[in-house]
Amino acid sequence: MANGQQAKESHPSEAPPASETMRAIVQEAYGSADVLHQVLIPRPTIKENEVLVRVLAAGLDRGTWHVASGLPYALRLAYGFKAPRNPVPGLDLAGTVEAVGAKVTRFAVGDQVFGSGKGSFAEYASARENQLAHKPRNVSFEQAAVVPVSACTALIALRAGGIDPSRGAMPQPLKVLVTGASGGVGSYAVQFAKAAGAEVTGVASTTKLDLVRTLGADHVIDYTAQDFADGAGQYDVIIDIAGNPTISQLRRALSASGKAVITGGEEGGSWTGSLDRQFRAVALSPFIRQRLTMIVGTQGAEDLEYIAGLLAAGTLTPAIDRTYPLARVPDAMRYFDAGKARGKIAITI
Repeated sequence: MANGQQAKESHPSEAPPASETMRAIVQEAYGSADVLHQVLIPRPTIKENEVLVRVLAAGLDRGTWHVASGLPYALRLAYGFKAPRNPVPGLDLAGTVEAVGAKVTRFAVGDQVFGSGKGSFAEYASARENQLAHKPRNVSFEQAAVVPVSACTALIALRAGGIDPSRGAMPQPLKVLVTGASGGVGSYAVQFAKAAGAEVTGVASTTKLDLVRTLGADHVIDYTAQDFADGAGQYDVIIDIAGNPTISQLRRALSASGKAVITGGEEGGSWTGSLDRQFRAVALSPFIRQRLTMIVGTQGAEDLEYIAGLLAAGTLTPAIDRTYPLARVPDAMRYFDAGKARGKIAITI
């Protein structure tokens, strides 16, 4: 075993001391929430550019669901064919710094941080220094933990649509439509677009429209009763998040030179999921006036520090639907998979 633990190397059957173990949710196979269970495992070791975080809260996002379920099958090329190479799920985290690698300069032991790590559904997780930021003091660990993946993805999507809230209000407000506006990414996209001065319309189901209004949307559309592409309105920018409209629907709802940014989407074949729709949109884009594009969310220190400033100022508010303890992660996953969540789900450790 690494880190000079020779005694364990000479006695491989010997369990690690309790001080070096942690509670964690693990999976030995892809599947439903039933494959997730809590066990004691060794704490992670960190590299020279990583931070060991004592996780106090974690967030459940759509990407974590995809990795746990192994769907679409194409993602297994990156994560492992029969099971994830890292058996501990979870990306979003908030907690305190337990240890730092030799090349880490931005954080010290005891700092309160939030960001993305490897296997956050555990008492400890490793994270790269460039995927963490200092947690604002006025924000709880639960609130901070549900921010990184979803908020960074929303920010990247809006920038791809030509809207950057970090530059202040736009000189001329754009009309922006956000599908999946009550979900994790959507709840932040609505708030970012409003911060940039856009006129925002949010699309959600009947029971979630009130949440979308509280996030600041100027208008709401109940997708169970109205097609946003029915001609009643046209938009300069559409942020399509985990929605499933056809490319023709997106184009009908766009202005003549509008931009549609696609991220997520849960329908499609078992092998590629919604990626085929995204690739078709990108392939069509060069031949039409409208711009159709796709994005992949990433988390970086610069965006996280910017978001931390918005959280500290109260400009950005995480919408948390429910909070579950670590042992009930399977229940949290079932609730998430059922599409009931209004905003985000937090996990407390």
